[in-house]
Amino acid sequence: MNYDCQDLIRLFADCFAVDFNTRLVGGASEPVYLPADADEPMHRIIFTRDYYRSALHEIAHWCVAGAARRQQVDFGYWYAPDGRSGDQQSAFEQVEVKPQALEWLFCAAAGHGFRVSLDNLSGDATDPTPFKRRVVEHVHSYLNDGIPERPARFIDALLMHYRPQATLQLSDFNLDCL
Repeated sequence: MNYDCQDLIRLFADCFAVDFNTRLVGGASEPVYLPADADEPMHRIIFTRDYYRSALHEIAHWCVAGAARRQQVDFGYWYAPDGRSGDQQSAFEQVEVKPQALEWLFCAAAGHGFRVSLDNLSGDATDPTPFKRRVVEHVHSYLNDGIPERPARFIDALLMHYRPQATLQLSDFNLDCL
């Protein structure tokens, strides 16, 4: 299947441009969320280059962010780049569990592969298993207890575009990818 970021940009606009005054933008060297300002009337989710998974991941962060966080650059979160200490990695993982669970749901809806990302290749070595388990637990929770409105809307759009006869099921989640 062809996975084109332009499809995600269009699907996101169809879902959220009017109701949330937000657009998805590719081509950046680093991802960032920028709220609307005097120069740009729309909020922008900016993803890395034309990386499909970067777009899905940044959309997931936006879906987790509440109204107040969506008024702040990068949702007001602290971020340390690759090379984090063990403590920094632990803090990173705390804010990454829900977005990565949603990203996995988005990937499953599109029929695209997913792999949990620790995003710390040159940092202190840490055991990835607890983080991966928490991501899996959140996926199960979303599937069993319900997916919030914004991610559910985007999942429906992804399903309609990529897999129009499908619904998300636990069998869509290859736990071996962890």
